[in-house]
Amino acid sequence: MEKHEELIEKVKAALGEVIDPELGVDLVNLGLIYGIDVDDQGMCTVTMTLTTMGCPIGDLLDRSIRFAVKSVDGINDCQIRLVWEPVWTVERMSKYAKIALGIHM
Repeated sequence: MEKHEELIEKVKAALGEVIDPELGVDLVNLGLIYGIDVDDQGMCTVTMTLTTMGCPIGDLLDRSIRFAVKSVDGINDCQIRLVWEPVWTVERMSKYAKIALGIHM
């Protein structure tokens, strides 16, 4: 596995530990993480969205995400790229998240 791919997998695992405090499920299983990129200098860019535009916990998540990403060996800095398209929907959630939240589809 290429170095960047390994780092991306480690970052994804670290983001799997960041829990949305309102929903009690991690960002990865909620389907909020759209992409993870790492460059040769150890800069990680996380492309993500929030469940709603006016999400009141955006700042808390920002700090938690940066802390988690920077805890990965080989990552020197973290940039969060917040996007609103594609729009987040419940369908983006993993089966685990749907079960945890009592969503039956």
